[in-house]
Amino acid sequence: MEGLTPEALSIVKTIAAAGAITIGAVAPAIAIGMIGSKGMEAIGRNPEAASSVQTSMILAIAFAEAIAIYVLVIALIVKFV
Repeated sequence: MEGLTPEALSIVKTIAAAGAITIGAVAPAIAIGMIGSKGMEAIGRNPEAASSVQTSMILAIAFAEAIAIYVLVIALIVKFV
């Protein structure tokens, strides 16, 4: 990024990291809410399958949280490199 002073570059990096964290926190939060909602619907319709639905739901939530952690790592790389 030619033409930017070191202070301006630092500001741009901070804004980019903040934007990445914002999107990276909102998207998994929405996904986890949807997973929980659909899991509860499935358990409500078929209570006998609660244990298998709950297991699948927890696994899906863990994958959604992993995306948020990846975004955090990317934001830290953008900020400090």
